[in-house]
Amino acid sequence: MRRVLLDARATMASPNRNARSAVVWGRLLGIAFVVCFGTGVFSHLLQDPLPGMRFPTRPVQLYQFTQGLHITAGIAIIPLLFAKLNVVMPALAQVPPVRGVVHLLERLSIAVLVSASIVQVGTGLLNTYQWYPFPFPFRQTHNAMAYVIIGSLVLHIAAKLPVIARYWRARDAYDADGRFVADPTVGSELLPDGREARPAVGERAAAEQTAGAYPRGLTGRLLRWVDGPAAPAEHATRPGGRVRGPGTADVSAEPRLADGVGGTEAGRASRPEQAATADGGRRQRIARRGFVAGVTAATVGVVALTAGQSNRLLEPLNVFGARQRHVGPQTLPVNRTARAAGVLATATAADWTLTVVGPDVTRTFSRAELVALGTATADLPISCVEGWSQMASWRGVPMRDLLASVQADPASPLRITSLEKSGGYRVTEMGAEYADDPTTLLALEVNGETLDLDHGFPARVIAPGRPGVLQTKWIGKIEVIR
Repeated sequence: MRRVLLDARATMASPNRNARSAVVWGRLLGIAFVVCFGTGVFSHLLQDPLPGMRFPTRPVQLYQFTQGLHITAGIAIIPLLFAKLNVVMPALAQVPPVRGVVHLLERLSIAVLVSASIVQVGTGLLNTYQWYPFPFPFRQTHNAMAYVIIGSLVLHIAAKLPVIARYWRARDAYDADGRFVADPTVGSELLPDGREARPAVGERAAAEQTAGAYPRGLTGRLLRWVDGPAAPAEHATRPGGRVRGPGTADVSAEPRLADGVGGTEAGRASRPEQAATADGGRRQRIARRGFVAGVTAATVGVVALTAGQSNRLLEPLNVFGARQRHVGPQTLPVNRTARAAGVLATATAADWTLTVVGPDVTRTFSRAELVALGTATADLPISCVEGWSQMASWRGVPMRDLLASVQADPASPLRITSLEKSGGYRVTEMGAEYADDPTTLLALEVNGETLDLDHGFPARVIAPGRPGVLQTKWIGKIEVIR
């Protein structure tokens, strides 16, 4: 088993796969995860606020910025995660695989971090396209998984802190020729091939070969049992003048010259010396830079080709974004249509009225009566959790005026009910800070036209800094929460 692991480790050897590269990509990945975590928690709390929480209503594009950043950073995680996994591949073949209980727990935390990250990024990407092939609720699972990732990330950083500190700066990681400087004292699992303990060769006894090669205790006994009994100490000469060393591959019985040095072992020892030339350092530097350039191009590419769904400057490059800006009814994208919501009949009924329930007064309004209350205009974005957003000009009745018509305090928390028969956002709540904001409207028009049915006709809510799922469409009732 040791030989298999060591051969696998040698096969995966690359100038890109060292402790310094792991620190660099881990640093970028950690920043992206923290950004996603912060913006994601903010979005979740907006939809499920804790008791007593109040949120800022300025700038009005706050949620547009934070959620656009959330989706952009989440997409950037995909190539960064692949880069990080590529770099740490040799650690999968470390010898011994487990060095004790603490090391086992460390590896389990890494397994949790990697698997949770893959699930989080994969389901998050599917959510941007509103495709849910998995059997669990997305939003609640996505929120819970974020805490799992951050917790395991903190444990991973704590365990690798000596390695991170040692290789944080490039000048401490490479020599003047560009060769990686291996430091066995920090406990890195990504040392170059040849720096870790290997099975001995030659004429040493089996006991001498295995002494110190296995950890003490149960782990060492388990590994010895897996490897099986050591080969006899005596050498068996084979045809062709080759001998069998204990527990090793065949070694030539007669010394041979390798690059002017007599003996097989001397020849082997000369190869690292040859690789340690300035030319070897230059090649390592080129390989590393090529890898960095490839990952950078992939990251910039996926970001540039998707961020246009929320960024005006990158809008012409939006190839993979779930929504195209300025495409849809009244040049505004739509997530949920009136047909999908099942309101084609109720929203267009001639006798539609809005019921407003105050602490002591309840009134119903037809659309004409709402207009008679007086209207105002506000430029506010629609910003959806899937990452797309667009600014629009809305016209309607200020929410504070609507509340005043039923003798309610303008700074009142509200419960808003849609004409939809079902759906997770059929009933939403609005905090007092939004109800009292002068730009929060019961919108009747958008971009100078009567609301399209898919945009919420006959009336919808539009408020600053709120997720699109909370900008309730096809409203039937507004109640003051007492």
